[in-house]
Amino acid sequence: MALKTRFTEMFGVEHPVVQGGMQWVGRAQLVAAVANGGGLGFITALTQPTPEDLTKEIARCRDLTDKPFGVNLTILPAINPPPYAEYRQAIIEAGVKIVETAGNKPQEHVDEFKKHGVKVLHKCTSVRHGLSAERMGVDAISIDGFECAGHPGEDDVPGLILIPAAADKIKIPMIASGGFGDARGLVAALALGAEGVNMGTRFMCTVESPIHQHIKEQIVANDERATDLIFRTMHNTSRVARNAVSQQVVALEKQGAKFEDVRELVAGSRGRNVYEVGDNDAGIWSAGQVQGLIHDIPTCADLIARMVSGAEEIIQQRLEGMVASRVAVAAE
Repeated sequence: MALKTRFTEMFGVEHPVVQGGMQWVGRAQLVAAVANGGGLGFITALTQPTPEDLTKEIARCRDLTDKPFGVNLTILPAINPPPYAEYRQAIIEAGVKIVETAGNKPQEHVDEFKKHGVKVLHKCTSVRHGLSAERMGVDAISIDGFECAGHPGEDDVPGLILIPAAADKIKIPMIASGGFGDARGLVAALALGAEGVNMGTRFMCTVESPIHQHIKEQIVANDERATDLIFRTMHNTSRVARNAVSQQVVALEKQGAKFEDVRELVAGSRGRNVYEVGDNDAGIWSAGQVQGLIHDIPTCADLIARMVSGAEEIIQQRLEGMVASRVAVAAE
């Protein structure tokens, strides 16, 4: 039971299913569970307070799996940026061979990773950014549709259009991100020209996910409408789970609020508190529209296995059956 694609071949994984970087969520226990299930998981570097802590988290993950896994390094503009070069060096010195990059102009990081034989998967939200990453020398890209949790960019192009538009122009392997959570999505992504899927919200809602059970149950209870887009007026759109805080931020933005006016509401420490204490309204937390397709809390291994087997069943029984039916009708 396996779906082979250019992505699985290039990154040495069994199934074309990826758990991308997620702040406060991409920790060793989840990443190792994804890897042991045959997918590709990413530790989120900046969840770790220091590069030294990242080194320990990588070692912890190696204790839990002997399968391939990677590290996410997201480059974001900041007044006091974290020591990206030190985190990068920690990744290289730990012998990690797969990195997911995201954010602003990671050229220097890509160059350094490539110099040390690290494969780079870059996350982007538009065709033009995908082409830029391809020119930058990355090995593959992850294309993020408007349905996604976190930052969907400012173009508002959903995956049904964005994925094939990117596939028409980008030559390196591409995985699809944003709105994926089951076998149907995996088949759709492959049909649209992707080589696999990247999932965040769906992997948050698994047994091994290191967030509070109440938040997992909230994701199951939520439907596809239970998200808000914040920071729209600041041209830094972010899709988050709808709660009392997100509704307050949206209302303040409508009144012309600047970032300074909402800074305390959207503080990362408050979002982290959501995951730790299980209070849905404690702060802002990321979730995608795929919540409407999430109805249980499986293990990572069970989730990946049923996605792949379900995808094979759809391809072999439903889609091939349609082609066979048309051939039979034509023969008559």
